[in-house]
Amino acid sequence: MLKKAWNFLSSMRFAVILLLVLIAACAAGSFVTQGQTLAWYTQTYSERTAALIMALHLDDVFHSLWFIVLTAFLCLNLLLCNVLRLPSLIRKWKSAGSARTVRAHRAEAAGRGEKDPDGLFQRLGFRHVEKDGDFRFGIKNRAGIWGAWVCHLGILLVILGFGLGQSFKEEYTVYGVPGQSRQIGDTSYILTIDAFDVDLREDETVRQYAADITVRNASDGTSASGTAAVNAPLTMFGMKFYQNSTGWACDMKVEKDGEEIQKETVCAGDYLAIKDKPDLLVLFNVFYPDYVMDPENGPMTASSELKNPAYLYSAYYQGRMLGMNALTGDEVLTIDEYTITFENPRNYTLIQVKKDPFTPLALIGGLVTLIGLILAFYVQPAWIRAEKNGDEWITEAGSRKGGALFTEHFAEEAEKEGMTPVQKEADAVPADSQPEDAAEQAKTE
Repeated sequence: MLKKAWNFLSSMRFAVILLLVLIAACAAGSFVTQGQTLAWYTQTYSERTAALIMALHLDDVFHSLWFIVLTAFLCLNLLLCNVLRLPSLIRKWKSAGSARTVRAHRAEAAGRGEKDPDGLFQRLGFRHVEKDGDFRFGIKNRAGIWGAWVCHLGILLVILGFGLGQSFKEEYTVYGVPGQSRQIGDTSYILTIDAFDVDLREDETVRQYAADITVRNASDGTSASGTAAVNAPLTMFGMKFYQNSTGWACDMKVEKDGEEIQKETVCAGDYLAIKDKPDLLVLFNVFYPDYVMDPENGPMTASSELKNPAYLYSAYYQGRMLGMNALTGDEVLTIDEYTITFENPRNYTLIQVKKDPFTPLALIGGLVTLIGLILAFYVQPAWIRAEKNGDEWITEAGSRKGGALFTEHFAEEAEKEGMTPVQKEADAVPADSQPEDAAEQAKTE
């Protein structure tokens, strides 16, 4: 029973099942918006669908326990496959260049002629040829034997890098206007926004967002600067800085009985708590650069230019809404003895900060996978042997993956060397002449 379970865990069938389930899970994670609440899913889909999403943890697929367990089993399967195949591959590697092994191979192409076959060997790319009396043989591209094994190893490293990265990565969001400095989460790093540029096309659509930022490590005083743009993240201090989005911000000035008591920069969607009356909150809802009141759609902006700026606000006291309105021109908000002025509108930038210590592991895995694919598809193991029969040399060759192309190439080069190509039918190899890992090789191929 234990042996059956072991064989199943290391089988290709189990790997295919896991891959299909994980592909379905990734598809679900792509179609279902991640990280929302039950109320949001109920409103977006239906009560039953929302309950199913929450029950299966489809609201956070890639961090769910079942996804992590499936990924762990896939890693175990790949590891077992590689570990179990390693001894046979080592034996195959060692025996690949032996006379006994080359004698046992079934030929795919053959030729005969009186001329010494060394010239043909060179033409076909066999630089190193072993000689044993009237028997000569060579093998090239032995490294191709390792193609599938190296590819599996690379995939394993990619999965481990991605899985561990998802589990241990740190993400932070920093937003503000040029001149502001914000701490990056709970780290010792301070991010300062030096400049923010919105590059527009002639039709006023956005071509690019770019933020010049400086990051300083408060613990040792070191700092670095750079530019983060859309699709061009910036890397500093082992973190990646992404230009994520933008919006409008303004200065909110609070006066009490004609005297300024507070002035803060507030981004749209944020609120200001009055300093000496914290139960009084003023929410900066939306900014309209070119304000118009549409009879059907309500307040909106006619363009992105600052022609007729307006600030939509909501005021609350002890959780109860006091009012909501749009201020234009020199209009101010007055609540009891407080006067709130909205001024100096400008764009803010939102920078997403990610720190993934396992990104190098995933990158190494990708490189290893690429090497494995090159070995598997472009480094084709091939062999050649020649034996003198009277006055003639009988030369035979084959390629483990070359097929018809290798046979055609052999015929062309043999003709150039004055040899007569021979139509070779693959004969059965005698059992006593097979290499000791022939059974394993048959299973692998």
